[in-house]
Amino acid sequence: MTTADGGTDKLSPVLEAALSLLEGQVTGYHAFRGDDTVLVKASHRLEGTRALKDAEGLAFDLLMDTTVVDWPDDDERFEVVDHLFSTKHHHRLRVKYRVTEEDPSIPSITPLYGSANWMEREAWDMFGVKFAGHPDLRRILLYEEFEGFPLRKDYDKLDAQPLFEPRYHGTRESDG
Repeated sequence: MTTADGGTDKLSPVLEAALSLLEGQVTGYHAFRGDDTVLVKASHRLEGTRALKDAEGLAFDLLMDTTVVDWPDDDERFEVVDHLFSTKHHHRLRVKYRVTEEDPSIPSITPLYGSANWMEREAWDMFGVKFAGHPDLRRILLYEEFEGFPLRKDYDKLDAQPLFEPRYHGTRESDG
């Protein structure tokens, strides 16, 4: 990797191992001050993550976070970002995938990490990225009738949302 001053940086052992393991799936990578990132084809999310989790030298057994970044002017508008950590080796890796607005779909990693269930639901709720194979992909933060995806950069925060009947029909302590 060439630095801004024309020199070369030595890749970390974690990044080297990840690049080797994901050969043919990687579209790019970068590292800065020990922060390793691999860009991978979206269609390879499940199999690539499984390989990173199962590889003895990497052992990424903890999904710390899954989120989405919205790049509205790019052809591949949405960037799904997984933050992986190895509790065995105490290293981390960021893995990014790009999907288009026309087909904002990517494989779910819920078979590998139980925590992916809620993280992927939040990403769906806020950005509209679909996670193929997710066991229960539905809104988690907003109500079902909510229209749109509020963390997209083109979402109009002044849009009126549909009203709905109250779902709670019991008494509350404050009701007396």
